Amino acid sequence: MTTQPTTANWLSILALGLIWGGTFMVVAIALQGYGPLTVACARTTLGAVALLALMRVMGRPLPVFTLRMLKYLGVIGILNTAVPFALLSWGQQFVPSAFAGISMAALPLFVLPLAHLFTDEKLSLRNTIGVCLGFVGAVVLIGPSVLRIGSGMEPLGQLACIAASLSYAISSIMTRRCPPIDPITLATLLLVVGAAALIPAMLLIEGVPEMTDTRTTVAILFLGFVPTALAALIRVTTIRSAGAVFMTLVNYQVPLWSVLFGVLILNEVLPLRFFAALGLILIGVAVSQSANLRRLFAR
Repeated sequence: MTTQPTTANWLSILALGLIWGGTFMVVAIALQGYGPLTVACARTTLGAVALLALMRVMGRPLPVFTLRMLKYLGVIGILNTAVPFALLSWGQQFVPSAFAGISMAALPLFVLPLAHLFTDEKLSLRNTIGVCLGFVGAVVLIGPSVLRIGSGMEPLGQLACIAASLSYAISSIMTRRCPPIDPITLATLLLVVGAAALIPAMLLIEGVPEMTDTRTTVAILFLGFVPTALAALIRVTTIRSAGAVFMTLVNYQVPLWSVLFGVLILNEVLPLRFFAALGLILIGVAVSQSANLRRLFAR
């Protein structure tokens, strides 16, 4: 049973929004010195090592590795870490970091129709309206670029970011159906699976990475330890204390922070349609989650 959110819970939500919103800026910096698969692999592997150490310190139990459990861990690990990390890193070579952040805002809107099809969480009229608004926002976000596929890499980079959001959504549905497992253990094993997939891919395509300048190396270390490992611990602690519905407030912050960092720190020049798309997507998320938000603030 969840309780009234405390000041610590609110600070945790703010911290998560700031950390995850800044991730896209840090990825953009890391890409200045390393290839996209190296960035994705380093982030996943460092995060896995950090969480394995945390598991040991906290005494978290390993699950019983039945065939069903192994299948879920394999599929979720690929779709929740390896695929989206690689897609985002590759896509961000050709699009502003703010675009990647805004595309992640569509995640809850992908989850709703998938949950309708594959779980007992059915779409209501309000959910459907919210999803439609968010879909319009995604179309506005991509804009006319999709019509120019084949004429440059930017449209493919945009589609890669959207595909990463869809991959996260599918993994979310799979996670709901996963056999019972300690949440810290789950987060750790998913990163281990992702690292196992990305390490050979990186070595085959980009080779053994060589350390470049300090700035990009620090960016890679940050990606592994802060938005991957530390954020996982904050997320689990907050959900246990204040509930999963409270955690949805992060969805509204991430794209806002990504735009702010992109404009103010990376000096990205964003077209007006990005801001229109952000507004439509956030309104769609708010409409689709309005019942949960009312319950949250009623507490």
